[in-house]
Amino acid sequence: MKLLLIHIVVAGALIYAYFRQPGALIPYTALSTALLFLLLIIFLWVSSKFYNRSYYRKLPKLFYFLLYFLKELFVANLKIAYDIVTPHYRMQPTLLALPLNAKTDLEISLLANIISLTPGTLSIDISEDRSVLYVHTLYVKHGDVEQLKRSIKDGFERRILELTA
Repeated sequence: MKLLLIHIVVAGALIYAYFRQPGALIPYTALSTALLFLLLIIFLWVSSKFYNRSYYRKLPKLFYFLLYFLKELFVANLKIAYDIVTPHYRMQPTLLALPLNAKTDLEISLLANIISLTPGTLSIDISEDRSVLYVHTLYVKHGDVEQLKRSIKDGFERRILELTA
């Protein structure tokens, strides 16, 4: 994870230095900056195979984690928007105790923040022994709290544990 942050900083610094010089061959636009950043990250990722094998395996997992998070974010926003626009009240607010497999501060913080970023869910507290995360959610299908717990554990928590292991 540290190497990924170092690569992001290096790529950002190189792009900044490139666009600061007069007469840059590529025009400074959001698209060109994003593409150049992506190319630099890919180059650093491929070159890391020679000196750090775990990073080479984790970057695709990070990419899939981000795609999964964006999909969940989009779906949650649609649920909230649909509930606001329609006259029927579909919310079933529930407080659930989510048992955690995550043990480190980074894993727990990342999971709690990802849950809170998703509309309709909010991380409230963690137990004293750090084994249970309390989450408030607006939507529980047919009162099935266990299914919601499984979806969080198999979705966000599993992917976070894959990244940090």
